[in-house]
Amino acid sequence: MSNQNYINYNEFENVDIRIGTVVEAYEYNELKKPSIVMNIDFGEKIGTKKTSAQLQKYYKADELINKQVIAVINFEPKQIGKITSEVLVLGVPDIDSEPVLLFPDKPVNNGVKLF
Repeated sequence: MSNQNYINYNEFENVDIRIGTVVEAYEYNELKKPSIVMNIDFGEKIGTKKTSAQLQKYYKADELINKQVIAVINFEPKQIGKITSEVLVLGVPDIDSEPVLLFPDKPVNNGVKLF
C-alpha cells in the first residue's frame, strides 16, 4: 500500500465517536442544498447536541426521530446558514455521492464511545 497515511491508535482515540438518539428533527430548506436539522441525545454526561445534514434524498425528518445515529462529537462547532452544527453525523456516499447514515444494528446506551 503506497501513499497510505497511517495513524496510530492514540490518534484514533482522539476522534470522539459516540452513539446518540435523535430526539428532534426538522427539514431546513434555507440552504442551497436542503438539509435536516437534528437534536441528538448523547446521554446525561454529554447532553443534547445539534447538527445539520444533507439527508433529504433518503430520509424524512419525522422518520429519524428515535433512531440512533453515530457521530463525531469533538469537532469545533460549524456555522451552516443560521444553524450551528455541533456534531458530525457519520454516513457513507451512495453511487451518486448522497449520504447514507450509519446506524447501530442493536440498541445501545446513548453516549457510548465507538471502539
